[in-house]
Amino acid sequence: MGVGIAVGLSGFAFGVTAAGAGLTVLQTCALSLLVFTGASQFALVGALAAGGNPLTAAAGAFFLGVRNAFYGLRLSQLLRLPGPVRPFAAQWVIDETTAVALAQPTRRSARIGFTVTGLTLYVLWNLTTLGGALGAEALGDTDAWGLDAAGPAVFLALLAPMLRTATERAVAGIAVVLGLGFLPVLPAGVPVLVAALAAPAVLWLQGRGFGARRKGTDR
Repeated sequence: MGVGIAVGLSGFAFGVTAAGAGLTVLQTCALSLLVFTGASQFALVGALAAGGNPLTAAAGAFFLGVRNAFYGLRLSQLLRLPGPVRPFAAQWVIDETTAVALAQPTRRSARIGFTVTGLTLYVLWNLTTLGGALGAEALGDTDAWGLDAAGPAVFLALLAPMLRTATERAVAGIAVVLGLGFLPVLPAGVPVLVAALAAPAVLWLQGRGFGARRKGTDR
């Protein structure tokens, strides 16, 4: 519940950011209800706010959300939920629920951790999204408040604790360089897609390095 409450409160920032990007209250709430993955939601509205093509913005959000599919592969083995429950549980497969479930010592506690975190976060995220969207209308011009920085700030706060290894930090650093480097020359939303190439690039370089070391050892 602590994780769900702490992260769920950032739904206010998303609601305000989405409203500032020109989305209606209904569109903003639909994103939280149906998409329910913060990084993808912030990426989408950020690209739209910068004047990006909706299809390009959606593509960037999609690729950020693909990681949840890999979480699902691991959680399906850990939780072993009944078949009829799985489509509903899939909606809650995100960073926070995965982290809580994997930290538990038994399958029963993992199921409890996943369910409580997912339920708490889903309810609070959607309530605060609504509050943020309605509050943005009361605030008026959100640009004047500097709230366009809320989305990136929340995203960095979620990302920073995950950069534990040298590989993860290398991917993040190269992604930043690619994103900022192509920002002036590509349409809004496209630099995010280009930055995603950082992950396979680092893995490829690691593979070449490992192969070279192995050949040297064989000699």
